[in-house]
Formats: sequence, structure tokens, C-alpha cells
Amino acid sequence: MSTALAAAIAGVFGAVIGSFLNVVIWRLPRGESVVSPPSACPSCGAPVKPYDNIPVVSWLLLRGRCRNCGQAISARYPLVEALTAVLMALVPVFLGADDDVWIGFALVLILVPLTFIDLDHRILPNKITYPAVPLAIVLVAVFELDALPEHLIAGAAAFGLLFAAAWFYPNGMGVGDVKLAGVLGLFLGRSVAPALLAAFLLGTLVGLGVMAAKGIREGRKTAIPFGPFLAVGGLVGLFVGDEIVDWYLETFTAE
Repeated sequence: MSTALAAAIAGVFGAVIGSFLNVVIWRLPRGESVVSPPSACPSCGAPVKPYDNIPVVSWLLLRGRCRNCGQAISARYPLVEALTAVLMALVPVFLGADDDVWIGFALVLILVPLTFIDLDHRILPNKITYPAVPLAIVLVAVFELDALPEHLIAGAAAFGLLFAAAWFYPNGMGVGDVKLAGVLGLFLGRSVAPALLAAFLLGTLVGLGVMAAKGIREGRKTAIPFGPFLAVGGLVGLFVGDEIVDWYLETFTAE
């Protein structure tokens, strides 16, 4: 299968799965089932008809409003669908259309809901991070068996690094962030190093921006979830992590 075709197929499926991730993002933190009842309008409770549930397209055709009551529907829904589609399409573009592409797909589908849930509720649910651990191990064992020891070590190292950070600075790091770092290590292997570096750099830049806007005193009191930064870092590691590590080794360790 060509890379272009794989990307197109992944994008379509990504949009469809993104529609389900919207349900996960809304219901999981509230302790509700993500399977039933079917999707409904958040304003009037009317069930969403199948023809009104086409990812992105239906929201555009309905001009962002419920067909039944006319109330506005958040642009968050098509955003999540489109974002998931784009990220899924990028996986084969960067990684190729090989079997190990499934590792990238799985990581994307884990990071998208975690990002939005953390933004909304300041939590990274165990119902996502815990199953991600065996999932990562199984996928790596199936598609990159020789690299499994590296991924296990990277997972433990990333977990330990953020555990230490949370221990010394508990107000800036949560246990959920520590768990997510471990998950990233299991999925990314050595590429977790640039992933964590990107996460910390981005978090620092955003923090400095908040302090510049609000003042140092108020800015330091502003709670900013770290999960989204880890997610962005995870994508950096997924898409270009190997290249960054190779560049670093060739540049700074070559004799």
C-alpha cells in the first residue's frame, strides 16, 4: 500500500474514531458509559440521527446547531474529529505504511482524549493510562520485538524522571503526568527523550507567557495542566524522535 493511500484511509478512520473520542472526552470524567446511550444534543437531549453524525461534515451543514432545538453545538466536536483525522493521517506519512504503524495509531488515539480531558478537568484518567501500558507492550512485542527491552527501559526511565520531578515539585506535576510519561516511554522507546524535552520546553514557554500576561505573582498561581504538553511532546517523539536522537548522537558523540 502506498503512503498516500494509507494516509487517506487513516485520515477517514481517524475522523470516525474522533467522533467516538468526543464521547469519551465528555463522558469518561463524569463516570458515564461511553457506549450507551447513543449520542444526543447536550442542550435538548434529542438523539443525534446517523445522518447528522458524519464527522465534521454534519456540523458544517447544520452550521454548528442542533437540528431539533437550534441551540449551538460547540466547535470542539468537529475540532477533535479533524485533529484526530490529521494526526492519524500523519502517522503513515512520517513512519511509512509498515506494520509498526499501528503503534503510532494507538498512541495518537490515547493522546487525543487525554489532552482534552486534562484541559477540561485537570485529570488524566487511569481508565486510559492503565490499559495503555499493556497495549504498548503487546504492540511493541508484536511489531518490534527486538526493540522491546529498549521500550521497557524507556518507560521505566521516563516514569522515574517525572516521579522525581513530582516528588520535588508536587504543585507543578501530578501523578497522572508521571503515569503518562511512562506510557510515552513504552510507546516511543529512545524517542521519549526528545518527547520529554519538547514537553518541558513548551511548558516553560507557555508558563513564561502566562507570567508575562498576568505578572509573575499571579502567573505562578495559575494552574496549567501538564498533560497536553506531554501529548505534544509525545507527537514530536513519534514523528521525528528517531531523527532527533540520531542527529544528537552523530553530532555530539561522534569521534
